[in-house]
Amino acid sequence: MLCMPRGLSFRTQAERLDPQFHSFTLVFDNGSRSYGFVHTFYEEVTSPAITTAMHTLYQMHQVERQSNSSSSAASSSSSASSPSTSSMDSLVSSLDESDVESLAGVAPCAAGVGSYNASKDTLYVSKALCLLTPLPFLQASRQFLSQLHQAVASSTAPPLPLESYIHNILYEVPLPPPGRSLRFHGVQGPILCQRPGPGELPLGEFPLGEAFCLLGVDNMVQLLTCALLETQVLLYSQDYQRLMTVAECITTLLFPFHWQHMYLPITSAPIYHLLDAPVPFVMGLQRREGAQRSSLHLSHEANLCFVDIDNHCVEAPEDLPVFPDQTELIQELTEILQRFGLSPQGGVLTKPTLNSPSPRLSSLVLEDLMEDRRNGNLGGDELAVLEKLQALAKQCEGGSMADGAKTLVLEEEDDELKAAKLNIQIREVFAGRFAAMFGKYDQFVINSSFDLDSWLSNREGSCNFDKGSFLSVQPASHLTFMSRFLETAMFSSFVDGKVISRWADREPMQQLFDSRLERERLYDTDEQDKRNNRYRKCTSLLESAQTIERRLKKADHTAIHPHLLNMKIGQGRHQPGYFPRLQADVLAQGNSTNKWSGRVTASCRSDSRKFTEHSGADLDQTQIHKLLSQKHRCKHIFLRKNLAHSKLLDPCPQTVTQTHREFVDGLLNECRLKTKRMLMERMGKESVELGQGEANITGLQENTLIHGLCDLLERTWGHGLQLKQGKSALWSHLLHYQAAQRKAEAPAESPGSEQKTFTDTTLHLRGFLLQDMSFIQTMSEGMSEVGQARAWIHLALEKKMLSQHLKELLTNQELIRQLYKPHAFLLCEEEREQFLFHLLSLNTVDYLCFTRVFTSISIPYRVAIIPMKKLSIAMAAVNPWVCVSGELGDSGLRQFPKNTQEIYFQCKNLGRLSTLQLGQDNSGLLAKCLIDCVMVYNEITGHTYKFPCGRWLGKGVGDGSLERVLIGQLVTPGAEEDSGRWSATPPELASPSQTVMTVLGSLGSRTRVHAVEVQEDMREAANNLVKYFHKPEQERGNLTVLLCGEGGLVCALEKFLLHGLKSSRLFQRSVFVWDYIEKAVVSMETADQIGDLNGSTRAKGQPWDSLCHYVHAINSSPRNIGKEGKFQLFVCLGIRDQLLALWLPLLAECPLTGRTYEDIALLRDRAAVHALSRILHTLYGFNITLEASLVKGIEL
Repeated sequence: MLCMPRGLSFRTQAERLDPQFHSFTLVFDNGSRSYGFVHTFYEEVTSPAITTAMHTLYQMHQVERQSNSSSSAASSSSSASSPSTSSMDSLVSSLDESDVESLAGVAPCAAGVGSYNASKDTLYVSKALCLLTPLPFLQASRQFLSQLHQAVASSTAPPLPLESYIHNILYEVPLPPPGRSLRFHGVQGPILCQRPGPGELPLGEFPLGEAFCLLGVDNMVQLLTCALLETQVLLYSQDYQRLMTVAECITTLLFPFHWQHMYLPITSAPIYHLLDAPVPFVMGLQRREGAQRSSLHLSHEANLCFVDIDNHCVEAPEDLPVFPDQTELIQELTEILQRFGLSPQGGVLTKPTLNSPSPRLSSLVLEDLMEDRRNGNLGGDELAVLEKLQALAKQCEGGSMADGAKTLVLEEEDDELKAAKLNIQIREVFAGRFAAMFGKYDQFVINSSFDLDSWLSNREGSCNFDKGSFLSVQPASHLTFMSRFLETAMFSSFVDGKVISRWADREPMQQLFDSRLERERLYDTDEQDKRNNRYRKCTSLLESAQTIERRLKKADHTAIHPHLLNMKIGQGRHQPGYFPRLQADVLAQGNSTNKWSGRVTASCRSDSRKFTEHSGADLDQTQIHKLLSQKHRCKHIFLRKNLAHSKLLDPCPQTVTQTHREFVDGLLNECRLKTKRMLMERMGKESVELGQGEANITGLQENTLIHGLCDLLERTWGHGLQLKQGKSALWSHLLHYQAAQRKAEAPAESPGSEQKTFTDTTLHLRGFLLQDMSFIQTMSEGMSEVGQARAWIHLALEKKMLSQHLKELLTNQELIRQLYKPHAFLLCEEEREQFLFHLLSLNTVDYLCFTRVFTSISIPYRVAIIPMKKLSIAMAAVNPWVCVSGELGDSGLRQFPKNTQEIYFQCKNLGRLSTLQLGQDNSGLLAKCLIDCVMVYNEITGHTYKFPCGRWLGKGVGDGSLERVLIGQLVTPGAEEDSGRWSATPPELASPSQTVMTVLGSLGSRTRVHAVEVQEDMREAANNLVKYFHKPEQERGNLTVLLCGEGGLVCALEKFLLHGLKSSRLFQRSVFVWDYIEKAVVSMETADQIGDLNGSTRAKGQPWDSLCHYVHAINSSPRNIGKEGKFQLFVCLGIRDQLLALWLPLLAECPLTGRTYEDIALLRDRAAVHALSRILHTLYGFNITLEASLVKGIEL
């Protein structure tokens, strides 16, 4: 299946019979990998039975094609446009791979296939030589297989039977020691392989230069970004080796991270069902001749990275973030490629690094055998014979030919060395980038368990990495990528490895990465670049290239040369052009009794004994067993995402069903974990907000989690999908559902009364679902299907209708059975219900994901003024207006029609609403009213905002205000009286209510507020502002709420200034702090004029000048905001311009204060005033920006 992915292939002499090479990889149950290298060639068929059967098959094929073409004459033009395949392979595949043809988008050929006549044509069949290795020794394996085939194709028999060379490489050629190179012998010449040392990057011989030349630097960086974010990567090419090369290059560049998911660089026809897998994958699909990308039908495309290698293009998913410092990285890679003479643009076809070795390389065999003599591998008699053969070869070839052979060898060695040096330099660049990005990752690892067992038992519910703190120190340009990468399985596994290293040995990759980080910290003293996050190029390119060059130019070790085996007479006979049937008995290791095999076996026993003795000296058997058990558990944790190829490559129906059943269970478990994570993150952030500010998690992290939810829904709806419109599986289902509903409603038959009663709720939900779809379709001009699906998910999540909408979508079972295959997730009833239940839990928290993401759309709003019930009739004489403000702007002034209390308007999305300006023009006889609150409804998201007022609006009542600035709060629909009752999200603080203002302002009741409580409120308000500015910008709530809302700075300072204020008013009427401030300013100005303010005049420029200037500016404002509004503006401007802490001591020293305040008043307590000034001074280091609605009309 992997050696011959397309199965057995037949060709004639008229077709290409060139040998082909490709490789593959196998993933075992324990997560380890083996690499396979395949040399495919064509051999003449000599069996008359096979040639006769093929001739008959060809005739049957021709008859069938003629009958099909005559029956479909009307469509012949379309099928004729498809390129025909003149190959015997198409004859075979057309009969037994029709499903594959349809998948690959290749229409049946209208023209005839290449003719075959058994009496005239020569038939060839494909054969494959495969070598499996534990490490990716690509170049050495390619050379060995090529030499093996050349020996078979040559008219001259090789020096030894093929069994000798195969036995040698299987049993007598060891792995090179770490950091060393090894030379062993093929049929026609020496072969060199090398292995990195302990401090070097792991072995990676797949040519990165070829991958970069095929796709280009930009595309390769984009492809690597997709792999890091664990999207589904589908490689597409006619050449199997290109598929493997690109796949291995990408996974190699992931160091120090591991790809955790399905990995099948070569996908054969029997396992094409894995393209439905709802998990991240890296898969390779062979392009059939004449196939087009547009005709390739895939169930998953919303989060798919499609790589068309042959056409040198990469189709990345939408909204793919930019790799950190991508421009600088591309520039550095471009410079490296150009130094090696390669184009960084892509689209350049490169020849393989090593072509088939020349037969002249055989002249070096004798020289290598001389080296074997020095190494003790050959005896003197054998060497004497070989020396004679060498002298004879020199006489026959001549000196010039020997020189040419030497030159050829040097050129080929230079090509191999060049490719190896390019590989290591590109890998060092990416390793350096990850070291720069995660250089201090260990400082954010959370170790919350005391032993391995407790950590394993609580792994699912524990947090091992402080993502918020890590993101807070990242450059702003890196945040989008980094926030999504921190949610991947490869990063989670990486952090798990760091945690487990407390109790067990670290993984080799992580140990290497940590050692590199420690070395960089030790030798890197340029702290300025670190603080500035300046891009630094890799400094180890030359060193790493020189290390590779030293190993490849001179072999450190030489393996035993192939030798004669104990074979029977007649075995191993050479027949040119035909690969012989190998003798299994002589290739069994146990049957080898020669001295070389005994030496290797003894060496292995020696190594094994050495390991056993070392282990026994340090640990007893119990400790060894415990350590191995821990390592086994750690290994299981690391590889929990991997899927073994033993199951994936099994095409039997039972295994396929079991595989998709595992996919279903995995989707359900992923949904459970994602929703749990979203709830924990959301509620965890809310619990530390202490009731102040906006209770939400980091906006970036929230967007990342919701993006992951969108990806999960797309993969779930794409599992087993067989009929799709566009790239989004979910949106395709919604469109089919919409069409089905319109078709069903067309007859409009009136149901009975009982049926109406039964379907009221269903019709209600269905109406909401179709209404949301219609709005998305209206607003999404130019938006792709994937974008529309994500917008719909955001809207449903914000409305807390996601689970209900999906449940309604899945009620049409007939439609689901039409769209999906039997193994699809949506046809598993029990798992589907649990999936919806997990999504239903998201209704317990509030999200504003739609409002904050889709900022440019137009939203309809409805505003209603709610007067006090007893005085609601007064609204008839008032002409009110409003201006609604939010995070994204304001609505402008909106005038209410006469005799109405409600207005409807449409404007650009305002974001989360924060303030509302309410005013009236004071026209009419009784133009005054007592307003309870103002309600604002978002007609799309269903959000309701309440702006409490509780005060008069009009001249001659209250503070005489004709305009008020109200602070809003988001309330749960249907629970306006108790906005936090049904939601885990605590409500934001709103405008101070009339009740609070009455308690503050009414002195006739003689109710005293304790001084300690007033000072505590002041400290709390300032502390909330300090916490606001110390949060990352994405986590900050609404500053206006902290300043002007209930419990905010304005309210706290008003309490301070009202404490101990005398009242000479009758009938317990309210007093206002602004009255005192105005009188104090007048008093100071008068005292300044007579030169009697504390016995001296004050020069201009002192705090009192600014105090007088600001008070006069507020009073002269064209806005009639009343005394409370003026005091609010006074505090906001003072704290913004860092003057408030200077004004308060000045007010305390004013002679008017002694006459206006009682002795116990806080304003007359020097210590209290000094403490308040110090509290306000702590806010001077922050840049406070006020909303336009607060400072409108003020000229300073």
